[in-house]
Amino acid sequence: MAKKHKPRSGSLAFYPRKRARSEKPRISSVKRDGSEARALNFYGYKAGMTHIISTDQHKKSTTYDQKVQVPVTVIECPPISVVGFRAYSSEPHGLRAVGEEWSKDLPKHLSRTIASIGKKKKNKQGEKVEEKKKGIANVDGISEIRLIGCMQPWLTGIGKKKPEVVEIFIDGSVEKQLEFARKFLGKELLARDVFNEKDFLDVKAVTKGKGFSGAVKRAGVKLQTRKGKKARVVGSIGPWHPATVMYTVARPGQHGYHSRTEFNKKVILMGSGSEITPKSGFKNYGVVKGDYIVVEGSVPGPVKRC
Repeated sequence: MAKKHKPRSGSLAFYPRKRARSEKPRISSVKRDGSEARALNFYGYKAGMTHIISTDQHKKSTTYDQKVQVPVTVIECPPISVVGFRAYSSEPHGLRAVGEEWSKDLPKHLSRTIASIGKKKKNKQGEKVEEKKKGIANVDGISEIRLIGCMQPWLTGIGKKKPEVVEIFIDGSVEKQLEFARKFLGKELLARDVFNEKDFLDVKAVTKGKGFSGAVKRAGVKLQTRKGKKARVVGSIGPWHPATVMYTVARPGQHGYHSRTEFNKKVILMGSGSEITPKSGFKNYGVVKGDYIVVEGSVPGPVKRC
C-alpha cells in the first residue's frame, strides 16, 4: 500500500489562512519585456471543466506520441470596456496615483459598482456643479500607466449585472503606455488582444469557501488513538513554559475562500460562441455565449467566479 503523503496540508507558506478581502482577484505584478505597448492581463468567469483528446508530445513520457485525455477548464471572457486610465508615480513606500482620465461614454451598469458615476455634486447653494478631474498632460514624474476596465457580465449567461472594475497592466515605456491607453479609451479590450493559443499564463482566483473547519480537515492533522475526551484535535497546542500557542500549531478556523495563484497554465484553445458548451450546458453555469479561453488543468474557485 502506498504511503499517505500530504506535504501541502497545513503548509506555512499560505499563512495566515484568512478570508480574501475581495472575491475579485487582485493582480499586484506582471512580467514585462518592454518591447511594445500591449495589455498584459485579462479577466473572465469560470464556466466549468471538460476534457479534450490530444497527442502527448513529451518525449520522456510513457504515452509519447499517443492519444491521451487532458482535463481542461473553460473560462468565458466577455469584452472589457475601457472606461479610463490612471497614472502612478513611484514613491518610497510604493506607487501613488497622480492623475486619471475617464471616457465620456460609460457602460449602463457601471453605477452599480461606482455610485458616484453619473451623479453631479451640489454646492452650498444647492446648484449642481460638475467635478473637474485631473487629467494627464505629459509623462513627467509618471512611472506607470494602467487601464481602468469595466467587465460586462450581462453579456454572459450567469445572470449578473453588477460589473467588476479592474486594472489592466500595460507593457512598454511610459510614452507608449500613454499612447496605448488613449487609443483604447472608450473602446473594448478582447481576450485575443492579450493572449494567443499555446501561451502560458498564470491564473489567480479566490478558492471555493468551506467555512469554519477543524484542524483535521483544515491542516491534515493525523487522527490518533483516542486517549482523552476529544479525537479530532492535535495532541498538544503548546508547552507550559513559555505559555503560548505558536502560530505554526494547526488550529480550527477559516477553510477556503483564499486568494491563490497557479502558474504556467497552457492556453489550449481560444474561440467565440456556444460550440464549446456541452449539450446539457455547463453545470451551474449554462451556455457560453461569447469569447472563451480553454486552459489546461483546473483553476481555483467555483463556477461563475471571476
